[in-house]
Formats: sequence, structure tokens, C-alpha cells
Amino acid sequence: IEHTYLKELSDLLKQNFHTISYREFLQNPALHAPKIQAIFMWAPSSAAEPSLLRSLPSLKVIANGGVGVDHLDLPFIASLGVKVTNTPGVVSNATADIGMGLLLASARKITNNLSSNLMGFEVTGSTLGIIGMGHIGYKIAQRGKGFEMKILYYNRSRSDEDERAVGATYCENMDDLLRRSDFVMLAVNLTPETTGLIGQRELSLMKPTATLVNVSRGLVVDQDALVKALQSGTIHAAALDVTHPEPLPRDHPLLGLPNVLITPHVGTDTYQTTRRMVEVVVENAQAALNGLPIPNEVKSQ
Repeated sequence: IEHTYLKELSDLLKQNFHTISYREFLQNPALHAPKIQAIFMWAPSSAAEPSLLRSLPSLKVIANGGVGVDHLDLPFIASLGVKVTNTPGVVSNATADIGMGLLLASARKITNNLSSNLMGFEVTGSTLGIIGMGHIGYKIAQRGKGFEMKILYYNRSRSDEDERAVGATYCENMDDLLRRSDFVMLAVNLTPETTGLIGQRELSLMKPTATLVNVSRGLVVDQDALVKALQSGTIHAAALDVTHPEPLPRDHPLLGLPNVLITPHVGTDTYQTTRRMVEVVVENAQAALNGLPIPNEVKSQ
């Protein structure tokens, strides 16, 4: 099914564009560079390096699959007159699902085959603290409500509408959320402000029975501080869909800890979400190339 599915997605692109892979491009850059008008990007790639982008005189758009664009130098790209697009909303359900899946698997030791002690923590009635209440954070709150969790959230802006819809309580400061939560879920974009957002001080505020769940970006957490907090019992466990780097080196201490659950950044990896991402990437690129309003343009701050 996977092979057929990937061909189907590739065909979706080929119906609308003449496509070449990055590998094909590198075999003969001089031949391909003048013709390239759009770059389709699914993950951080050297295709976004300034030296390469400067060599593409016809480039009009970088269409990114996914929400995060922290791997792109937006001001530089804008200075070239190139648009950047992403796929917000499309990824929210799948990412919220992986967040709740990690939370449940960690709390109930679903993947722990090493220990004879499979006593876990009750999710129902526990307190879920969500840091970042965007599309994804809101979907996580919806799921938490279904598990009868008490929901706290910390965000740059407060939303009365969201609070009413999912019964969430706004925390004026993040420290308060960290102290009160049984599960802390990170769902922020990676920005200079959120890089290293959770470090030694923040981890020390969490309950010793608390679990940290990260579905945002690895760099939001100081991993060295996280390793120490997990080793020393400062927090109970961590469940991560993102790390830095990805994948982690095989000898990284996080991989050897029994109270850590790691998935390899698979938050958006479902058949339905991946297909919709490709469709939206195509819509964004076509709009940019035809001078039409772009549905999901990311502006440089």
C-alpha cells in the first residue's frame, strides 16, 4: 500500500508541474537552475541554503509541507522576492493524535516491555497543561476534554472562545502551569523566543510525578537538562515526537532511559494528512506562480 500511495502523491505533483528531485538537480545544476520556479519541501533540506537559492533566477515560491518554517531564513528568502507557504490546519488532527497517543502510552507504560512494574498513572481526571494554544494545542485540548482531564493552557494571547469550547483555564504565567500539571504538552512553533523554553529551571518546577510531552520541535527543550531531570527523578517521564538532532545519535543518553518514549517525528505521518498536505502544497504553489492570492503565505516578521 505504501509504494502505491507514494506514487499517487508523486503523480499529484506531476499532474500540475514538471518535477525533478533534489538528487537529479545536483547531478546537473547548470541545466536545471534557470527553469526552477517552485521548491517543494517536506523537511529541513540543503535545498534551502542561501547559495543554492541565489542560483535559481526563476524561483517564485518555496512551498513547505507542514506548519513549521523554522528551517527557512524568511527575511533572506523575502529579499529574493520569493514567497514561502505552509500547510497550517491540515496537520492539526494528526499531530494532536500523536500527542495524546504519546501521553497515553507513557502514562500506562504501553510500550514498556523491560519492566515487571506496569503500574501507571491515571489519565482520566488528571491535569493537562498545554503550552501553545494554536490549531494543534486546541485539538489536543479537545481530546483531553474527552478524557475528562482538567485543562490548563499558556499562550501569548488568551482566547475566551477556546476556553469555553474545551473548558480550558488560562494561566497568566507558564510557571503556574508547570507547577500544577500532571502532563505538560508542548505545542508551540519554534521561534527565538521558544528556543530552550523548557530548561533546568522549568523542569524543576514540574511535579516529580509529571510527564513532559513534546510534539513541537526538539530545540524547544534543553535536552541536556531533560536528561538530568529524568535521571534524577525531577520529573517522572518524557514522551517525545521531536528531538534535536533527528534522529538522535545511537549513543544519546535519552535513548537509554527507561522513562523516555520517543517516536521519530511522525506527527503528520498518516495517509489522509499527507495526501491533504500535498494537495495544499500544490494549491499554494499554483497561486504563487499565477500571481493569485496565496491561501497559506508565511510572511517574514
